[in-house]
Amino acid sequence: MIWTDFIRVQGRSLSAAEVIELQQLIDEHPDWSRHRVANEMCQRWDWQTPAGQLKTFAAFSLLLKLEQRHHLRLPPVRAVFRRSPWGLRPPEKLASLPLPPPLTTSLESLQPLQWQIASYGCAEREQALNYLRHYHYLGCNRPVGTHLLYLVQDARRRDLAVHLVGAAAWHCAPRDRFIGWSASERAASLHRLGNHSRFLILPWVRVPHLASHLLGGLTRRIAQDWQQRHGWRLELLESFVESGRFPGLCYRAANWLEVGQTTGRTRQHKQHRAVAPRKSVWVYGLSQRFRVYVGVRGRRGGAP
Repeated sequence: MIWTDFIRVQGRSLSAAEVIELQQLIDEHPDWSRHRVANEMCQRWDWQTPAGQLKTFAAFSLLLKLEQRHHLRLPPVRAVFRRSPWGLRPPEKLASLPLPPPLTTSLESLQPLQWQIASYGCAEREQALNYLRHYHYLGCNRPVGTHLLYLVQDARRRDLAVHLVGAAAWHCAPRDRFIGWSASERAASLHRLGNHSRFLILPWVRVPHLASHLLGGLTRRIAQDWQQRHGWRLELLESFVESGRFPGLCYRAANWLEVGQTTGRTRQHKQHRAVAPRKSVWVYGLSQRFRVYVGVRGRRGGAP
């Protein structure tokens, strides 16, 4: 391997000595899995969330990038039998079931809405993930990293919608220009941003103004829920809306702000060519002084 003094991967600067130490650790423990290596790396480098949880998912991503870009030799991938994430019902059977009758009613008749936080091990989580897998155009294999999953029901406990909020994108030029932060400020405060990565209203639910109402409900509660579940507040939400598929009207109606468009390049594409659909970038500040809370101090600006 040929190294410069420092490389930067996954928002973290690594010295040549650290990478060599990491390779020695892997070579000395040939029985370790890749996830064991990631866990050990977090402990040695004190790589934790503000709540003290090891950032094993970010560490695993860093290992893969070191393997791809800098020829780090990782343990072989292990084929491990896992319990089906679909629960007791196979996915193909759920997909083949007929849709429920259309729910066509007024927004007022659904109130009060019930917001269920779909935690690990609960029935609401399996149901919410099944809905995303089958009815969201992007699907959802399995949420990873720090996230919150909601299943929203009406007053009669009928399922209406699913929200998934996870970690923010490491780099997004329109969002970063809007916030006005430097690379160091972004590295220090990115955990205070959340990515609204999945939003699904079930296909049989046809209620006018429900989408913008649900977005408003999310922005009113996500900061407190995140604080209670993960130990720190979110100060801004981002969402990427595929421009050719959706106009983003519900985001605009819910007072989100469109700050630009992605280029269509992806992190995974080595030549960084436009290989993905362009998406409009929407943001919502969760506090009036969100720029201060995300580390941009001494600059004017408020919530959108």
